Amino acid sequence: MRMGTVKKKKYKPFHKVVLGRPALGTYGLGHPYTEDIITAAEALAADAELAAKENAALVYMGHGNAHFPSGGAYLELADRMRELYPEVVTLIGNVEGFPSLEDVIEKLKLRGVKKVMLKPCMVVAGDHALNDMAGTDLEEPSWQMILEKEGFEVVTVKKGLGELDAFADIFVNHAADAAADAEIVLK
Repeated sequence: MRMGTVKKKKYKPFHKVVLGRPALGTYGLGHPYTEDIITAAEALAADAELAAKENAALVYMGHGNAHFPSGGAYLELADRMRELYPEVVTLIGNVEGFPSLEDVIEKLKLRGVKKVMLKPCMVVAGDHALNDMAGTDLEEPSWQMILEKEGFEVVTVKKGLGELDAFADIFVNHAADAAADAEIVLK
């Protein structure tokens, strides 16, 4: 420390910071991820009902990534959705990584699907939903354009999962779990 300087006490607004787990959970003993996936599938009942009314398959567009196999949780979610809502073909593809849109198209064709309800599997319907999912740029065709070119009738829903109260509640509950696990009392 130089002469003539005053060492200021560092401002620390929090004693502890904890984060809630992701909506689809994570591995661990305290909160089995399989329970989180079932909760998420139950929270998406309104989407399944809307797809059933449209007489359409329900296709979610997830983000995914090319660096880590994130598709497993999506595949489990789609599987739980099919168990809970067997009248609706439910598939999830990712912008990046596995499963891809091509994987989804192959399964749609195998099941004889003619109409698709396309929705982002993202908390917010932002750039990916507006451009990658439902955009109109001919140089970078959207999922909607590709599906229509493949012969499917497509209905897009440009609303993020966070707009569903039941899905937003998952994050609130996971934050409360994290606080309880860290012995933080919420008021």
